[in-house]
Amino acid sequence: MVIIPQELKTEYPFTSHFIKIKLNQLHYIDEGQGEVILMLHGNPTWSFFYRNLAKYFSKNFRTVIPDHMGCGLSDKPQDYNYTLEAHVNNVCELVERLDLKDITLIVHDWGGAIGLGFATRYPQLVKKLIVMNTAAFRSTEIPFRINILRNNLGEWFIRQFNGFAFPATIMASKKGLSSIIKKGFILPYHDYSSRIATAKFVRDIPLKNTDPAYETLIGIENKLHQLKVPVLILWGEKDFCFTMNFQKKWVEFFPNAKTVTYPDAGHYIIEDELNSVTNEIEHFLKD
Repeated sequence: MVIIPQELKTEYPFTSHFIKIKLNQLHYIDEGQGEVILMLHGNPTWSFFYRNLAKYFSKNFRTVIPDHMGCGLSDKPQDYNYTLEAHVNNVCELVERLDLKDITLIVHDWGGAIGLGFATRYPQLVKKLIVMNTAAFRSTEIPFRINILRNNLGEWFIRQFNGFAFPATIMASKKGLSSIIKKGFILPYHDYSSRIATAKFVRDIPLKNTDPAYETLIGIENKLHQLKVPVLILWGEKDFCFTMNFQKKWVEFFPNAKTVTYPDAGHYIIEDELNSVTNEIEHFLKD
């Protein structure tokens, strides 16, 4: 069980909620009232990534942010099927259980494929879409430093040495993270067993048709054109993983989207450009 230490409670002051999916507990925060904003994180982050957006927008909206299974404060089963399909199913179940409607969906990193997996299954529930440094379509572009971890040795390295979440606290923000924020990001990933999802996410990256998530991703990609909702694309231009090539692909899928890019922001775009990102989202929600 992960305990939020006192020095992080100002950063992450939220009440924890859980739903049981089969044998495992999925953690989420549910703050505020009003129209729903559903925020989906990626790897190796957790709901902590959206903490500042939750604190700000929960004044006027209902902000719901789950931790994917194996991440954050959710259970970290060692015999779980950590696949894209499983994560999409979990989000769908959360939305159904909470009876969420008219959703503004915010996605980042793996949250893109997971969130658009949900959205293409239930397009009638999605009102607006906000995309930040992510993908929900096929690509063979992958950094070497990530690709070399997609095997048994890489999984051992990630789990033994926190070889994904810890380097991300240095590499994913161009403006740098304070020591307390770094601690928050890696808090749930404190030993070999707790790092299982961070390793499995890397192994599940679908690059070719023999990868387990590939068919699921094709199904999502083929339905993106069916989403007839307003779209806001916010992008850190200095992202070493989701480069501007991914941003341009999103514009191809959603040519009417409003697009804002940040020349000095990296993968953790909210950390690097919090005020501007917050303002853009606020205007988008009001329009």
